[in-house]
Amino acid sequence: MKHLFLFCMGLLFLGVPCHAQFKEKPILNLENEDKALLNWGYFLGFNQYDFQFEYNNDTEDVLVSKSIGFNVGLIGEMRINEFLDLRLEPGLLYNARTLGFPGFLEERDAIREVKSTYINFPLLLKTSTRRFGNWKPFLIGGVSASLNLGSNEDALDDNSSGTFRMKKWVYNYELGFGIDFYLEYFKFTPSIRGVFAISDELVPDNDPASPWTSNINALRTRGIFINFTFE
Repeated sequence: MKHLFLFCMGLLFLGVPCHAQFKEKPILNLENEDKALLNWGYFLGFNQYDFQFEYNNDTEDVLVSKSIGFNVGLIGEMRINEFLDLRLEPGLLYNARTLGFPGFLEERDAIREVKSTYINFPLLLKTSTRRFGNWKPFLIGGVSASLNLGSNEDALDDNSSGTFRMKKWVYNYELGFGIDFYLEYFKFTPSIRGVFAISDELVPDNDPASPWTSNINALRTRGIFINFTFE
């Protein structure tokens, strides 16, 4: 997570064509871009998901091996005033995590790969500063509901058969920041966002004494997004 954050900071300040944007009196691009009531766009990006566990008893933790996934989606924005915008950002998010359960001798029992394909429906409020030449910082936050297409919630098999089950619907809150860059033909926006599930996602095994899930009181997703928006 630390390396991902540093990578994104580098993209924000080094990887965009911003030299001309910070001149004292730059030529203003897209002067009327933010004056329309409705704006549209799309985003591409990366994600890294983790899990937060709550345990019934203080024992050895479940280990999580994280990977980099991808994001893609659309943007619909409604202007409220000069500083506030309401945004819908429906998107497709893919990621894979590997769980390592303690207390097992065989790898087939200890390891569970959790592949998740989320259809995410966020409702966000974007709070911006005044525009400085051709750039404008902002904060963004809100709530979202995610449909996990790889949840296995309805599967009859559980961990005893090698199937890790999660609930289909996940409810989250999201917080982030970014900078709008007004280029000659479009607005380009790199941003960082944290995603935090507020609902328990775990579907317990059929056996109440399951060595995989009996000690887990709750399981919640934590994630970080790096998005690149084009409007």
